[in-house]
Amino acid sequence: MTVPGGGASRVMGPRYVSLSWRVFAVNAAVLVLSGAVAVAVFSPGTISSPVATKELLIVVGSLLVMLAVNRLLLARELAPLERVTAAMRRADPLARERVDVPDRPSEASELAVAFNAMAERLEDERRESTRRALSAQEGERSRIARELHDEIGQRLTALLLRLTSARRLAGPELEPIVLEAHGLARESLDDVRRVARELRPEALDDLGLPSALAALAERISRQSELRVEPELQPVLPPLTAEEELVVYRVAQEALTNVLRHAGCDRADLSLRVSDDALVLDVRDEGKGFDPHTVTANGLLGMRERTLLVGARLDVRSRPGHGTLVRLLLPLQSDS
Repeated sequence: MTVPGGGASRVMGPRYVSLSWRVFAVNAAVLVLSGAVAVAVFSPGTISSPVATKELLIVVGSLLVMLAVNRLLLARELAPLERVTAAMRRADPLARERVDVPDRPSEASELAVAFNAMAERLEDERRESTRRALSAQEGERSRIARELHDEIGQRLTALLLRLTSARRLAGPELEPIVLEAHGLARESLDDVRRVARELRPEALDDLGLPSALAALAERISRQSELRVEPELQPVLPPLTAEEELVVYRVAQEALTNVLRHAGCDRADLSLRVSDDALVLDVRDEGKGFDPHTVTANGLLGMRERTLLVGARLDVRSRPGHGTLVRLLLPLQSDS
């Protein structure tokens, strides 16, 4: 049976009895057969009926005890295999998935170790490929922002100066047309500057993360009907440029999602340090959604970014109960 999922198909075979139960069935058959042979071969040829019944009960009881012990030992020894299978079924490239390794060396413990090593390699490769892709994306954003500011922005500024001169020279008939063109050019220049700021946050480079988030909240509140209430810890532990950019982009994407989908007029943005971790919260009281059924590119992009810096993204939402997007970034200890 082929089951679609995640853009690819998974081939599921027929259901089967687990390995521990199959081994147990074989052992049980061997024990029962051995017991029957032993009774037939080594029991006396003539036995009184009460004694035979007592001995039969002893044999059956002993056999049941051996079967129970056998089942418990098999379950204990093969449990890591079942845990590895379950972990592989629910494995998510964007979530850290590991299997507990038994203390006693065995084939099952070696399999658990091999699975954990494979998951570690896959995470490292995914993290590195994501870092290269996002680095290229940020480089392209910076290049486009520079061209918008240096090329198109300067040309629109020159156009505004020309239109200002033309407005002074135009007669009464042309003045409304020139005035309208001047307004359109001014709006276009403002749009170009806004897009350039969104592509590459200058405040993040110049003023730091709290100031950049405050500017983001102020800009969204000014340019839309969404009122963003920031509560930002002004002094933070040292962060790398990559960590600051990840936190900023997650906040930007989360607020954009609120603006587009939440259907509310307020969002709360907070940034604080708690329990050796930097905590970013974006909360709204909007429509909400089911995180288990929604696979939007925005959520996927945020999860990929958090993978780069070893952070964790937690999205809590229910239809009709708003949404909380929380980023937890572990901080490096000074000790």
